[in-house]
Amino acid sequence: MRVSSFVAAVAVLFAVASVAEAQSASSASCNVPHVSGVQQRQLTSGGRERSYRLFIPPKYDGRTPLPMVLDLHGSGGTSAGQARNSGFEGVAAREGFVVASLQADGGRWNVPVRENRPDDVAYVGDVIDDVAAHLCTDKTRVYATGFSGGARMSSLLGCKLNGRLAAIAPVSGLRWPAPCTGRTMPVLTFHGLADPQNPYDGKAEGRGDEWLESVPDALAGWAGHDGCDPKVILEDPPGPLSTMRYTGCRDGVEVRMIRIDGLGHAWTRKEIDTTEVMWQFFKSHRLP
Repeated sequence: MRVSSFVAAVAVLFAVASVAEAQSASSASCNVPHVSGVQQRQLTSGGRERSYRLFIPPKYDGRTPLPMVLDLHGSGGTSAGQARNSGFEGVAAREGFVVASLQADGGRWNVPVRENRPDDVAYVGDVIDDVAAHLCTDKTRVYATGFSGGARMSSLLGCKLNGRLAAIAPVSGLRWPAPCTGRTMPVLTFHGLADPQNPYDGKAEGRGDEWLESVPDALAGWAGHDGCDPKVILEDPPGPLSTMRYTGCRDGVEVRMIRIDGLGHAWTRKEIDTTEVMWQFFKSHRLP
């Protein structure tokens, strides 16, 4: 009887600990209902008025912590345009996660970072906090993606906010923003081999140092950061798709690129459904 009582007590303690752990990983606003759909939200970041587009899925019940995807537009773009470009809100409605489509000041992200421009890393952190203050979100499942300039920005976020992001997936603009410290970062990227805007081989003279780096070199930079085996594996079956990936990475993280023959500067859902593949990648990763 004493043994049974002890086992029962231990089981209760483990259950309480599990609940506490789950609650600590969730935002403080759980048990707060909220209407689903699209909202345009305002906030102050770094003394500047900023905004973002927030999509709340129909499955949101105000109690279950939901993952969050941060979706960044390309240079000159808008949050609404990127929402249409990626189609993430449709996937979120079906799968049950939150999408925050961010808006750069003047349509251009501060990357490479310049002192006279807004602090977009701080802005992204403020958006994560703002969403968590109003919705029940899972802090261990926040992800970042972006297209073109948004890809370069999400690359920077993978370095500067790697304690808050579970994974990144830049499209048509992966960069290795060295020096970069902190935890390992799962990386999936997509790039068209015929991209004239962000050339796969880099070497775009006259456009600044960031345009000299090739996409494979950027991928190798992330692989080095993640402690992967240095030899890249190329899988090139018949058809327009090929994959470059690294294995043996610390903490079991992924570092992978999907290349698309003949594709220019685009977020494609024709040769491959970029958004669907990206979400499957995201949902397999969370912060420790």
